[in-house]
Amino acid sequence: MTDLAIRLDTSRNLGEERDIRVEDYLNDKLQTIADLENLDSLLENLQEAQITLAESSRASEAHSARVLQEAEKFHKQQGDIDRRLLIVTQSDTSDDAVPRFDAIMEKLQRIDIATGYMCLLKEVGNLGAEARRNFRTSPQAALKPYIRLKSLVAALKDAQPAAEGAAPHLVDHVEMTAAMLWKQMKDVYAMEFEGILKKMKWPGKDVTMSGGLEQEWAAGAGKLLDLQEPELNAREDRTYGYAGAEEPLVLLPLEVMVKPLELRFRYHFDGDKPTNRLDKPEYFFSHIFNLLDTYNEFFATYLQPVLQNHFKGSNLAMNLVYIDITSALITALLPMLRHKILSFLPQIAKQPQLLSHFMHELMSFDVDLKDDWGYDAGCGADGWKGLTWEVLVKKDWFGKWLQVEKDFALSRYQSIIDNPESGEIDYDSVDPGMTKPTKAAIRVNDLLETITDRYRPLTSFSQKLRFLIDIQIAIFDKFHTRLHSALEAYLTLTSSIARTVQGVSKEEQSQLQGLGGLERLCRVFGSAEYLEKKMRDWSDDVFFLELWDELQDRARKPSRRETIAGEMTVAHVAERTSSAVGSDEDAGGALFDETAGAYRRLRIRSETIMQDMLMQNIRDSLWPYSRINPWASLSPGAEPTHSASLTLTAELDATLQQLSSYLSFLSNALAQAPLRRIARQVALAIQTYLWDRVLMRHSFSPSGIAQFCYDLNALCEVMDRFLGDGQGELGMRRLAEAVKLLDLPAVHSEGFEEDGETPVSGPVGEEEVGDRQLALWEVEKRIFRSNESARDVLEELGLEVITESEARNVLERRIELGS
Repeated sequence: MTDLAIRLDTSRNLGEERDIRVEDYLNDKLQTIADLENLDSLLENLQEAQITLAESSRASEAHSARVLQEAEKFHKQQGDIDRRLLIVTQSDTSDDAVPRFDAIMEKLQRIDIATGYMCLLKEVGNLGAEARRNFRTSPQAALKPYIRLKSLVAALKDAQPAAEGAAPHLVDHVEMTAAMLWKQMKDVYAMEFEGILKKMKWPGKDVTMSGGLEQEWAAGAGKLLDLQEPELNAREDRTYGYAGAEEPLVLLPLEVMVKPLELRFRYHFDGDKPTNRLDKPEYFFSHIFNLLDTYNEFFATYLQPVLQNHFKGSNLAMNLVYIDITSALITALLPMLRHKILSFLPQIAKQPQLLSHFMHELMSFDVDLKDDWGYDAGCGADGWKGLTWEVLVKKDWFGKWLQVEKDFALSRYQSIIDNPESGEIDYDSVDPGMTKPTKAAIRVNDLLETITDRYRPLTSFSQKLRFLIDIQIAIFDKFHTRLHSALEAYLTLTSSIARTVQGVSKEEQSQLQGLGGLERLCRVFGSAEYLEKKMRDWSDDVFFLELWDELQDRARKPSRRETIAGEMTVAHVAERTSSAVGSDEDAGGALFDETAGAYRRLRIRSETIMQDMLMQNIRDSLWPYSRINPWASLSPGAEPTHSASLTLTAELDATLQQLSSYLSFLSNALAQAPLRRIARQVALAIQTYLWDRVLMRHSFSPSGIAQFCYDLNALCEVMDRFLGDGQGELGMRRLAEAVKLLDLPAVHSEGFEEDGETPVSGPVGEEEVGDRQLALWEVEKRIFRSNESARDVLEELGLEVITESEARNVLERRIELGS
């Protein structure tokens, strides 16, 4: 009764909802009287919609019927599967049957895998048996199953990562089977080939290839190459694009032929023969070159055509180490040398001199092998890294060798410094026109060049940079510290408090301020300039340029911001080499920028101290000259001319002697450029002193100015003698022009005074304007008239340095004008 009521209520609700929807539809469509005109079309639309709804309802009912039918079918199939599963697994319920079924399927999968393993093992066994059955009678037939076996090994190894290493024992078994088969075939072919070599009397001097031996020998070599070709191709494919990743393989024919050569090598260099000496590693290196010289022609004649025919058209033909007989022969000889090197190194590990000598010989061997014999080990454009790289990097001997070289270099440097002659200036080791360094500087430079030769052949950038920073720049820094200390010691000993604090006597100070002190300063200056120039020259050397370019390339890479070579950071390398490390390409820079800059600053400072010392000594020597006053005296009769009757003022004699000794020493010790720089400063000091203490303090008569001019010419002559003509006057040009102005004659060259009154006699000067010489009174009037007039007359007189005000002050020193 309740269900019936619910149904009635539901029907009533649906009817009401339908009535409401119909009412809403009619209200929407029939809102005005005009809408009644469209009533027919509205009824047609409703009929079409009713037909469409009926079709959709029928399609929905059909789809529902199909779904119900498929559901019933699925339930029937599920029931059938459950019944079968219960029967197969002998279980009472389906929950128990599923795990049992999964276990059965797992067993079936294992059986399938085991079947595959057994089939593979059977195939491997059949391939091995087939190869062993045929390789004695038909080598080509034996190679086919062997090549198939090698391909199986490669395929299994490639599949291991995807299978998560599921069958390691199977891979090992197949690989071992292939290796054993290869060894058996190789041993048999090698034994047959050795028999042919005995017939040829290899490797004796009377090797013969007559009577069909050449064809037999070529066939034996071909069989060995056929056997090795799969391995060669696999190696070539594995290392393609990774030149030098693995050592090249030795060709089997050469491996067999090199065996007696290896026995001879060991006889000489593994026993107690005189040729096996720790201090003579060059013996066994030379022996390798002797073998190449002896047998390379034979191999080029007979084995080179075999290689070309065998590898023609394959990828191996692009690798010189296999197609070029010389490279192949070198590859065959290197294993015996590697064995010797590895046994030799522990014997000399605790003997630094022997280790250093051995590494030098090893690098020379690598260079000769690459340059003279063109060996690249199959690395192509990348180049062979050499046995040195193998020893230093792969066997990790670089650290020990670097320490040995560093200790040797530092001990040699110390012996140079401790030599009593190290501080002497060496006048013979450089050209006469160059600054003379000390013997220590020359020997230190020779030591550093020797170190460069030590590591120049290295192929590793990190190793070369370590040598540069840890040894070369370190020694440069030590020598710079020594020179700087010498300069500081000189300044301390010559200071005013040295006598009080350090007990330096006045005589010792005087000696330090004379030629003795000048020589000390020249030692520092000459050594600093010499090594600075050497560093600039090294920066232009191809070796250091390439090292700098590689350093910049590494420093500019974002991945290299922390470390640039080993554990060295960019900041550390920049601090020791150049601040331009890692900067833009236009920034310039060189490896020795920082060190050369330190030496440059030391050179400039020592030159400045030399100038100050010389100027002070010259000023002190001029003091007596500044105390005399004969300049205003009048000689009887006519005005004295500049003639040979004049003599040097006695108070200037000490200055001339001192200046001459200084310049004589400096002209031998310094190049012309620094000599002139220093002399020019000395000349300026003399000019300033004489200007202030003599010229501007006294009045001059014609005879006084003639004497002063004579004294000045004497100073200029001393400087010209060592510096070149005109250098003395050039350094004191302002004073020379002042004397020239002061020495003007009081009358015209025609013999009449300027106002045309009384003719007088007097000396005729050298300056002329047209046909008439300017006289003192005319010049005085024009100079004091105005600045423009003064400039005009100074230009007429050829005076370019002296200013208008200075000219007026000079003329006031003339006694005629001053009074």
